[in-house]
Parts: sequence; C-alpha cells; structure tokens
Amino acid sequence: MHNGGVSFWWQQVGLPSPADPLTGDDVCDVAIVGGGLTGLWTAHYLREADPSLDVRVVEARFAGFGASGRNGGWLSSELAGSVRTYERAAGPEGVERLRAALRATVDEVIGVADREGIDADVVRSGVLMVARSEAQRQRLDGELSAEQVAARIRVAGAVSGHFDADCARVHPAKLVSGVARVVRERGVRVHEGTRAVRLEPGAVHTDRGTLRAPVVLRCLEGFTAGLAGHRRDWLPMNSAIVVTEPLSDAQWAEVGWEGQELLGDEAHAYCYAQRTADGRIALGGRGVPYRFGSRTDVDGRTQEWTVESLRATLTSLFPSLAGIGLDHTWCGVLGVPRDWSASVAYDPATGLGHAGGYVGSGLTATNLAGRTLRDLVLGASTDLTALPWTGHRVRRWEPEPLRWAGVHALYRLYRAADRREDAGLGRTSRVARLANRVAGR
Repeated sequence: MHNGGVSFWWQQVGLPSPADPLTGDDVCDVAIVGGGLTGLWTAHYLREADPSLDVRVVEARFAGFGASGRNGGWLSSELAGSVRTYERAAGPEGVERLRAALRATVDEVIGVADREGIDADVVRSGVLMVARSEAQRQRLDGELSAEQVAARIRVAGAVSGHFDADCARVHPAKLVSGVARVVRERGVRVHEGTRAVRLEPGAVHTDRGTLRAPVVLRCLEGFTAGLAGHRRDWLPMNSAIVVTEPLSDAQWAEVGWEGQELLGDEAHAYCYAQRTADGRIALGGRGVPYRFGSRTDVDGRTQEWTVESLRATLTSLFPSLAGIGLDHTWCGVLGVPRDWSASVAYDPATGLGHAGGYVGSGLTATNLAGRTLRDLVLGASTDLTALPWTGHRVRRWEPEPLRWAGVHALYRLYRAADRREDAGLGRTSRVARLANRVAGR
C-alpha cells in the first residue's frame, strides 16, 4: 500500500514540478496567496471580468498540493458551516439564498469544466446519505426506506437514507490541474515553489522576494496557520482517505452502487466515499484530528491505526469486502474556524481579503467564494456579496495546549457518542450534544 505521495489522485495523473517561482521583488495588481481552488477560481474570475489586471498566485509547493488535490471528490451543495451561524447574520431567508447559490455552483463548476475541456471524471450522480441506527435515522430524517437504500447501494445495517441530486463525483487532481491550466492560459502567473511567510497591506513577503500589490487575498484554507500572525485563525483539521484495489464484477454485484452516487453516513465521526472512475472505492474519515501547534502533514503520510480504522469502516459498510486490498492512503488538512463556518471578506481600505474555512465542504464552495471575492475586489454590489458568509467574523482558537487538548477531547466524545448510538441508544447521545456545544457548532 502506498502511503502519502500527496494523494492517490495526484499519483494517478503524475506529480507536477513547481514552475515559475518568484525571482526577487515584483509588483502586480492582485496577489493571491494559495494555489488551491479558492485562489485559482478567484484568479480565473478576476481575469475574466477584467483582462487588463495583472493577477498573480503565490503557492508554496504546486497548484493543488493541499485539500484541492486530496479531497473525497464531492462536488456538493452541502452548506459549508453552521445553519445557526448564518441565520444569526441573515435569518432563514439568508441561509436559503446561500443554499441556492451552492446548488447553482455545482452546475457552474461542471459548466466551466465542459467549456474548458477539463476532463475530471465528472458524473452528476447525486449523494446518498444513510442512517445505520435509530439515532442516525432521527437526525437524517430521510425519505428513503432501508429497501430503497439497498436498491441503490447495499450498505450493511442501513435503516433509512436521503438522496440529494445536487452533487457530482469528480477526480480532485484532474479538476484542480485543469483549472490551473485555464488560469495560466488566461495570463495569470502562478508562482509555485514560493512560500508566503507574512502578509501586510500592499505586500506578500515570501522566501523568494516580496510581491507588492494593492490587493492581497489570503486563500490558504488549512495552511493558514503557517502564516505569521495567523496560527490561531483557522485550525488545520486532519482527514484521511484510503482507496481499495479495483473491485471485480462479482464484488460490485454484491455492493450494488450502479448509479455511482457519492456515499456518506450520519455518524458523528462521519465517513464519505465515492466509486471511482476506474472501479475502486475511495473512503475517508477522521484520523488524528489535529497535530499540536497547528502543524500539518508531510506529503500526505498517515498513521497505520488510521488506515486500520478506515478499513474497519469500509468492511462495516460492506462486509463482503473483508480482506480487500488497499492500494493507497493519504491525509490532508481542512480549515476550521472557531464557529465552524466559512467566510469571504475584503477590506477596500487595506486591500486585504480572504476566503475559506469550509470545514470539509469546500469543493463547491471554493468556486462560489472565488466569484464573491471577484465582486468584492471590483467593488460590485451583487447577490453574491449579500450572502450571509460575506464579512463573517469569528473569534480565534484558544492557545496551546488548550487547542490540542480540546480538539482531541472533542473527537473522543464524538466517537463515544457513536458507540452508544450503535449499541442501541434510540436518540442522539447527550455526549454528542455536549461535544457540539464545546465545539461551538
């Protein structure tokens, strides 16, 4: 089994070599820090709106090195954050506007991929969420019976389900590399191999020189903590994925899954999965949730006990796959604000802006955030700039060691709640409710 190497997705398409690093001090109109999908989409839409702008992207490794090239491939309309948080900002109507914008964004991303010739194994297959206990059934409140779930995917122990058509399967590395190609073709320079160390109004200070610009946008998601002064802004939460060997026709006949839906569950320590284009199952979930001091992984390497935990989840869902080989495992970080809700912001007075904190639901949200940043930078008042995540502020995370102790205690509580519910508790565990209060969710 291959461990790390950034991700299985990048191993399939080939790891790129960093190109066009910054060579000393330079100037531009817009400097975007972070070469993931948030930064790339922002660059794409800014250049599309105003081709005269000199837009640059600064990236420490290569475009798509982070979560954009490691995620589970869910192009989903799932809300990136807490309903209650957004309701406090804009009421239920504001939440519905954000949900509608995310649903439309699924089609926007697919449309860009079609127009620009980005072959990212896209299948608009929807997502099937399943409940495997009475407590999960109550939380999910799904419209599908156990029999209807089994007609789609034969998940062991499923008692109900919910199907959402507004979701597509994608190959993450193919998508982000395609967007990076399009951005470069539009004249945006992506300075790879260039690590930003400090931001200030009008300047990005890197290990290869200073890039000065009247507009500086931070789009680093889980790697935000690596910037000077930002260690406690967003917590880099860890998630891990395993990919099986290709399943045989007989194994697929046992599992079902002919519709290629995305698959998730309603557990507190949830899992997420896809049937890949080449006939494997990619399944992810929490490993070590957080590393002390907001440290991030080394090229996606993950721990053996995490692999075994994910293997156990896989065979719990599909007992007929017990003993199946795992070909690859990797991990990565996602950005988690203290209130678990994403934000997009820009201050015209300083020229500083940011987007992110998607709490694991960012593949679609990156595109919406990029278009919103475009409007904010260009000074346009639009439906996007009126969404409830625009200008959202949140307090910082606690200092260490409270941060480390709190996050690890939190996930111990969630796992304990899952064990109680799996043992037959007929409602959501009070342990999980306590964890949600501690988390600020």
